[in-house]
Amino acid sequence: MFKKILIANRGEIAIRIIRTCREMGIATVAVYSAADRDALHVRLADEAVAIGPAPAAQSYLDMAAIIMAAQKTGAEAIHPGYGFLSENATFAALCAKQGIKFIGPDADAIRKMGDKDNAKRTMMAADVPVVPGSDGLVTSVDEAAAVARRIGYPVLVKASAGGGGKGMKEARSEKELLAVYPQARQEAEAAFGCGDVYMEKLLIGPRHIEVQLAADDFGHVVALGDRDCSIQRRHQKLLEEAPAHGISDEMRLRMQKAAIRAARTVHYSGVGTVEFLVTNDAFYFLEMNTRIQVEHPITERVSGYDIVKLQLIAAAGEALPMSGSSVPVHGAAIECRINAEDPQHDFCPSPGRISFCHLPNGLGVRVDSAIYNGMQVSPYYDSMLAKVIAWGKDRDEAIHRMRRALHELIIEGITSTADFHKSIIETPAFLKGEYDTSFLSKVMHIG
Repeated sequence: MFKKILIANRGEIAIRIIRTCREMGIATVAVYSAADRDALHVRLADEAVAIGPAPAAQSYLDMAAIIMAAQKTGAEAIHPGYGFLSENATFAALCAKQGIKFIGPDADAIRKMGDKDNAKRTMMAADVPVVPGSDGLVTSVDEAAAVARRIGYPVLVKASAGGGGKGMKEARSEKELLAVYPQARQEAEAAFGCGDVYMEKLLIGPRHIEVQLAADDFGHVVALGDRDCSIQRRHQKLLEEAPAHGISDEMRLRMQKAAIRAARTVHYSGVGTVEFLVTNDAFYFLEMNTRIQVEHPITERVSGYDIVKLQLIAAAGEALPMSGSSVPVHGAAIECRINAEDPQHDFCPSPGRISFCHLPNGLGVRVDSAIYNGMQVSPYYDSMLAKVIAWGKDRDEAIHRMRRALHELIIEGITSTADFHKSIIETPAFLKGEYDTSFLSKVMHIG
């Protein structure tokens, strides 16, 4: 096992990794930008190295600075967390070249799954169901129109690189397609440095369900259950629950088997997530995230496994500590992502100083956060303040505990989405588990 690792990230995920490392006796190195000099992850790590100015491009995305920090401190491995360099094949390859272990899959697996068009073709070869769409990249607006006529409207134009809704545009007619096709390419180029796009049939009202996987170097791939991530705004998840509600055991098994085939096809090692769109009794491959997910705590709670620990075990070349292709899950868990945003003003970011905060606790409640009284929330990074996680012996108990936790949560000085999450979990649709990706528009009347 590693003696020291560098964490190439910030905020709650950096703290999350530090906690597991401390339990395992692994020393940690934090990196920080000028804006994060007083950040909690800097204080909790065993060592900390400054890597640049506030903008992420000059600090947390500076590969050379992070590699130098690892070499300077004698870190044997780098954990990228999520976001930033976590799915960057170039960075994974650079780590390998410098003799530093990248805690995640190898560059080849990241590259295969990171290119969405290539990933789709790889999944088709592995007999994993995919959404009908183009046979590769769509390189002109005339080709886009031809594809749309073949698969039928509505359609999605999607960036081949990246995700999170960037470079993704809907079209319900040829007139709309002619307008959004160049927009999608421009947005993809600006966000990912690559303007390549492909097309898919737009599924109406699907659920977004994902399977959590862990895999080692010995070919063992295991499913740690599934999550429903359908409540999202502009393809950004707001609330997740595990296990997915209302899925039959037969369909759950089919999805897990498909996810395992996907991982084995690319010789995957580490933890990762295969995401599906689900309509009625059918499911379709959406993408594979080759990193730890923001919503991993709810899977940890129902499976009983520390997912960061599993990452470290796999990265160190050790065998996973469980047998079989899946693990039993117990109870139900819900996660609410609390962001520094103003729902009353189109979710506008709300940076500033936190004058006072109180994070909930108690039976069945966990909070992953890096905020504290007097903290300055920076405008330079993701707006997430905290992840509130509630577990119960069943879904109803988890909802009651989440309701209690959100009422106990206090964040003053800035605007947050806490009250918005309270309203979500009180809707009849959520309480019944009858929702899909159109929940915010149809139920909450939010675009």
